[in-house]
Order: sequence, then structure tokens, then C-alpha cells
Amino acid sequence: MFTKNKLVIAVASAVALAGVAHADMVVKLGQVSPMSGGIAHLGKDNEAGAKMAIEEANAKKIKIGGQVVTFQLVSEDDAADPKTATVVAQKLVDAGVKGVVGHLNSGTSIPASKIYSDAGIPQISPSATNPKYTQQGFKTTFRVVANDVQQGTAMGSFAIKNLKAKTVAIIDDRTAYGQGLADEVEKAVKAAGGKVVAREFGTDKTTDWSAVLTSIKAKAPDVVLYGGMDATAGPQVQQMKRLGLKAKYVVGDGGCTGEMIKLAGDGMSGDVYCTEAGVPRAMMPKGKDFEKRFKAKFGMDIQIYAPYEYDAMNAIIEAMKQADSVEPAKYLPKLAAIKMAGVTGTISFDAKGDIKGGAVTVKQFTNGAWKDVQVVK
Repeated sequence: MFTKNKLVIAVASAVALAGVAHADMVVKLGQVSPMSGGIAHLGKDNEAGAKMAIEEANAKKIKIGGQVVTFQLVSEDDAADPKTATVVAQKLVDAGVKGVVGHLNSGTSIPASKIYSDAGIPQISPSATNPKYTQQGFKTTFRVVANDVQQGTAMGSFAIKNLKAKTVAIIDDRTAYGQGLADEVEKAVKAAGGKVVAREFGTDKTTDWSAVLTSIKAKAPDVVLYGGMDATAGPQVQQMKRLGLKAKYVVGDGGCTGEMIKLAGDGMSGDVYCTEAGVPRAMMPKGKDFEKRFKAKFGMDIQIYAPYEYDAMNAIIEAMKQADSVEPAKYLPKLAAIKMAGVTGTISFDAKGDIKGGAVTVKQFTNGAWKDVQVVK
């Protein structure tokens, strides 16, 4: 007999099953950047971009596979160290993340990429520029900024053609990023008809550049070009002034920050330039709006790559939506073929995973801040 009690139980069971069917699905997405050490300010900048993307996506109550998805950010610190990068990459794989935005540096992104590839987990770097990153044949590896062939060419060409240099000195920090960028700069300088009178190096921890700069001063170059980060570039510029090394200075995107200006102090002048692997925020389709929202949310200015981190995270989420699946094997083809209108521009990848239409911006220190000089595409 179908009693009243049985009816109550049946209804309760149906409600419970319906609840399971439509319950939130929690999806973990990883982000890795240096949250400690000399460039922690850049890592926190990137993490903030990821947080914005995740929070905004969750507010939209996105449905994938018939379920409302709650995205959970799993953030790891690789301290800009290649060995640590592989450890935290494996940690994210073991935690069950469905995609990763990171790492910040080329020297960390490259070794970590094999771990993600072996696990079949898509990885988008918002800032790794070494060409080798996307030349490994991995189907899971992407970047949303121009690479160092483009950036190095822009730096070297600018020094010879725009700054009218005949001789240059090149310094790098021996990291995958710094040395790789310096190698491309050297090729570009020679191709443009310039002469490299010195090729020196330190490390990504060097703050005393006096010996290197004294050696360079004796060769009187017109321009000094540096492949490295702001933590080392700032002291370099300050010591150039102290030693009386009167040369123009061009640093790559690792020095295109407010922190660089602080560290260089009175060494900064109109003779200091930087290049950034992207377009100016004023030229980004949604750059000004993003900058305003970022400042309101975090109470700080964008360092460099927060907008690219934001776009990278949103590209993964958009690919999941298009595939109607959060499983990497199912949404990866959609990610590879994506064409998304992002804050920084159209996010679309070539066959290797490089951003299509990557650009480089040259900036000059003017009136206490970096000012855009030209955009190279």
C-alpha cells in the first residue's frame, strides 16, 4: 500500500536527487607567480588579476554541464625559482586543478610546462616571453603576450634607429628570460648595423653592478641594454649615474614598473627607456575600465601583467563554457581555437600557443613616470 509516509519519503528523495543534480560544481583553477622574494610585487599583481577574473565569473553563476560552477582559485608561490616551480606545479596537478595561469617568469614557466603537459592540464602564461616556452611541442602550453623575438627586436632596433646608437653594451641576469632576451637584442643590434662592444652578466640576485659597469664605462657605449627584472635593473641605473656612465639605458618588460623607478632613485632620467610585451593600457579595448576597477578593488596600481592574467583566466573559463565541460581533454580544443574579446585585445593563439598579433610598447621615463613612446607590432 502506498501510504502517506511513503509519499513523504518519495517526495523527499526526489527533492534530494534534484538538489544533487543542480548543486554547485566546484572547479579548481591554479595560478602561480612569485609571491615572495625580490619580485613579489609582480607576483601579487598577477595574482590580483586572477582573483578579479574568478570573482567576476562566480558572480555570473555560470552553468557548465547543467550545473552552476563555483571557481576556486588555488594560488601557489614559486619564488621565481625553477626548482620550486616544478614542485608547486606537481602540487597543483595533485590538487586536481583543471587549468593553470602562470608562471610569471620564463625560467619557471618552461620547466613547469612539462608537468602540466604530462597531466594534460592547459597552462597559459600571462608574462613568460622566452620563445622556447611554446617551442616544446606541448599542446597544453599558451601565452597571451609577445615573445622575446619580438621584444628583443624592438629593443635592439629602437637603440640603433631611434636613439641613433652606433655602439651598445648588453647585460643580462643569466635567467631564461634575461639571457634569452639579451640574445635576441644582440641579433637585432647587429642586424640594424650597430656594434656590440660589451656583453656582460650578473644574476637575478645581483645588486652591486659596479665591476660590470666600470668595465662597460671604459668602452663608452652609446646605449646599455639589459635583460632582467626591476629588482636588479633599478640598482644598475642608480650605479650608472654614480659611476658617471653617460649612456642611454633600455631595459625589457621586467623593468617596466613603478618599482623600477623607486629602486633607481635619482638615477632615473629621460635617457631611461623600457619595453613592454603588450600594448599600452590606453590602447587596450577595455584597459581604462579595468585599471579603474583594479584600483578600486585592491587599492594599488597595476604593475605590468595583471590585465593579461585576467584575460588568461577568462580564456580558460570561456573555453570551458564553449565545450560545456570543465575537463581539460574536452575544453583544450576550444582553448586552442578560441577568439575572445579580452581587456588587452583579442585573445587568439597560433598553432604553437603564441598569442596572435602580439605587440611591444616602448616607454620613456618622463616627469616621474613611464610614458608611451611607440608601439611595435
